[in-house]
Amino acid sequence: MSDIRTMKLLLCVLIIFSSQLFTSQAQECEVVNSALQQMMKTLSAHEMSLRSLQKTLKQMQSTRTHSTGSACPPPPPLMNGRMLGRIFRMGHEIHYLCDPGFQRMGPESRVCLQSLSWSDTQPSCQRRISPVLSAGDTEGSAMNDDDEPTAEPPSSSSSSSVYTRTSRCVEFLDSIHCSCDAGFSISSSNTSLCMDIDECELFRHTPPGRVCAHTCVNTAGSFYCRCPDGYKLSRDSRSCHDVDECVQAAHNCSSEQVCVNTYGGHRCEHIHCPEFHNATYIKTSALRCERSPCVEEDSVCLQAPLSVTFHFMSVVSNMRVPVVLFRVSAERLLGDSLRFSLQGNSSVQQVSIQRSGPGTARLVLLRSIRGPDQLTVDIQIDQTERRKLIGRYLTRVTLFISPYDF
Repeated sequence: MSDIRTMKLLLCVLIIFSSQLFTSQAQECEVVNSALQQMMKTLSAHEMSLRSLQKTLKQMQSTRTHSTGSACPPPPPLMNGRMLGRIFRMGHEIHYLCDPGFQRMGPESRVCLQSLSWSDTQPSCQRRISPVLSAGDTEGSAMNDDDEPTAEPPSSSSSSSVYTRTSRCVEFLDSIHCSCDAGFSISSSNTSLCMDIDECELFRHTPPGRVCAHTCVNTAGSFYCRCPDGYKLSRDSRSCHDVDECVQAAHNCSSEQVCVNTYGGHRCEHIHCPEFHNATYIKTSALRCERSPCVEEDSVCLQAPLSVTFHFMSVVSNMRVPVVLFRVSAERLLGDSLRFSLQGNSSVQQVSIQRSGPGTARLVLLRSIRGPDQLTVDIQIDQTERRKLIGRYLTRVTLFISPYDF
């Protein structure tokens, strides 16, 4: 009986152990199954992301292949010039440059449009032509330091805007944007055309020198300046500076004459000693005459100047006043009194002599003079001792007023 009971007891223990074992395995299976299901969901999500990435890559590759094939045909070469840019795909630009001595006619750049065609027309490079003046035109042309023309001549003598070009248009976001080369503006009536900007007419009412000091000549897309005869165009290509014919030996004065440079020209002056009653003069230098000794007791001869000096000046027209023109001084201080005075009545209202020091004075222009004109002023210096004249000197100043204010 005890064996039977023992076996029954062992059987019961085995059944209880087996039950606990199966329960533990079932729980572990549920945990593993749950983990596997979560992993399957994660792999499925990654698979969807991978498919989406593959689709995007295929679209990008397709777009790149399509874009590579969207190109304009190679443009023809530019004679007497060169083309900048080697990419001819849609939206890219090419630019044109002309060789030295040639000027571009047409657009500066072109764009490859969506229609796979180039915007505008093919430009060309034409040789620059020197401006030709008529026989009666005495004005100098616009020249640089190498005496080469700086711009093409106008097609007519007028400066009206007669030049037109095709505008440069680009299609972008369902709209068209047009632009013009420098010196042109979009036409108000037709956006496909560019009208030349007449800089000469645009700034015609501005103060002189704003665009050109003398003459402005309009050209297609630009302008150039001309100077009158006797002047040369400055480095800024707008102002004019005088050519000194005397310094450059570009005059026809004789050895007995004095070359005097003026604004826009020169003068060949003969220096003649003055004539005073009972007095004779000897020319001691190119610009100076001295009185010969007087006969004793000849009071008339003693009243004549001991010396006469000559000075020449060139001034511009309409000079701002008052302005100091000339400074004069006594050769030496003698006596107890020194006096400066102007001789003659014709110039007294336009100039004055003003004392500036013990033995100096200055000639001042009081009224503006419009050129061309000439003005001669005699400045007399008297030295006295106890009211008795002991010395008299004369300085003759000649002004040449230019017809221009530069």
